[in-house]
Amino acid sequence: MSEERPRYQERPSRLPGAVVWTWDAPDRPLREPRSVLPDGCMDLIRTGGRLVVAGPDTHAFQVAPGDRGSCAAIRLAPGTAPVLLGVPAHELRDRRAELADLWPAAAVRRLTERLDEAADPAAALERFALDRMAETGPPDPRTVAVAEALRRGGSVAATAADTGLGARQLHRRSLAAFGYGPKTLARILRLQRALALIRTGLPYAEAACAAGCTDQAHLAREMRALAGTTLGAYFSPGDPAGAAGAAEVAGAAAGEAGANSETPHPSGSSTTA
Repeated sequence: MSEERPRYQERPSRLPGAVVWTWDAPDRPLREPRSVLPDGCMDLIRTGGRLVVAGPDTHAFQVAPGDRGSCAAIRLAPGTAPVLLGVPAHELRDRRAELADLWPAAAVRRLTERLDEAADPAAALERFALDRMAETGPPDPRTVAVAEALRRGGSVAATAADTGLGARQLHRRSLAAFGYGPKTLARILRLQRALALIRTGLPYAEAACAAGCTDQAHLAREMRALAGTTLGAYFSPGDPAGAAGAAEVAGAAAGEAGANSETPHPSGSSTTA
């Protein structure tokens, strides 16, 4: 009997750049680990009666089989989560934090009860994010412009000049909004561009150059550094540490709006603690 696979579903959110997603895990725990690649995004996840914030990753995050339970979540575009949560992104870098550790207990309890009573917890999370955005206001337009410029492959120097930010100011704002400096964000978004191109069938070398790498060797080094694996292993269906499932093509489309997709082999920051 073949192993039952989890089912991932997503849809664009009414919140700009965000993605609402759900993960229905099988009753039998998965045996192999799952690797979540950095994408510049942060997620608010409801799982097992808990609310977890997946911070911005600088390297692949390994999720143990026992930790991959069913969940509902909203993936927030780079720079959005710190505004909604009131926590600088760099404080959550490479972390999975309980919302109860970041917010007052009463506020977390109200949100938890709201989600428990909802017929569609993912939609309720989206509603919460929209309501919260109405209270806090949107992210700084210059932060949004920085993320967009880097997503499109702009250099850090050109991005600083175009947004009217000095190097130090850009770095400081990036730490608070994205969790790391603009150079790291640029590398992460470039890797995601390259992987999306490879999923369309483009050869590694061509994808590397089109994404902004100097050559295939450069892309291979970035894959090792950020994903902890090789291109061959990542795209090999038989490798549990790197199988790239066809559903990840949806991640490339979601990335055009500023957020990547969680898939049966996740490519975004979404996960459980």
